[in-house]
Amino acid sequence: MTVPGTRPSGAPSSRLRLPERFRPDADFSLFLGQALRSPQSVSALAPASDRLATAMARCIPEGSGPVVELGPGTGKITRRILARGIAPADLHLIEINDEFALLLRQRFPDLTVHHCGAQSVGSLGLPPLRAVVSGLPLLSFPAPLQARILRAAFRQLAPGAPFIQYTYGPGVPVSSRLMRALHLRAIRCAVVWGNLPPAQVLTLHRNAG
Repeated sequence: MTVPGTRPSGAPSSRLRLPERFRPDADFSLFLGQALRSPQSVSALAPASDRLATAMARCIPEGSGPVVELGPGTGKITRRILARGIAPADLHLIEINDEFALLLRQRFPDLTVHHCGAQSVGSLGLPPLRAVVSGLPLLSFPAPLQARILRAAFRQLAPGAPFIQYTYGPGVPVSSRLMRALHLRAIRCAVVWGNLPPAQVLTLHRNAG
């Protein structure tokens, strides 16, 4: 006899089990907690998945020069950038959230962590950048802040160097008006179906002339 509300021993569980790659981890919990506690400094609810982080890192061009990561959070994309072969001395992290900045310094003692807003990328005293890798949810930012971040980044990027950005939407997470004003174009670098939700990785470039 089966007591109502119980499951016979050995019977398969009816509870939905997510695939391993979609299950929350400690970084997810930390990220969500900071998003709820400090929404002004964390605009996303979860860090990038490892598949998305790998796709972002692959868009960094070969060559020399520093790479700046905007909004690294818990360091998911940071790890993939280092695995891509970027030297620690060449990787600079810009993180505005207090807890994340502290965590990043503990996890990556060989990297330079700048505790400031992304719009400060032009005031770091760096030579022309090979790439900017953005984990920022630009689509949720007000247009004036988007403009300040992108203007600062492209003033610092070497000619032709990309601003690498992911988005969960089907289009470019920057208004067409701002794209025209800054003379930018977008190229789809990758689509990551294994992310939850699926994401696309774009590279933004300034038009020549």
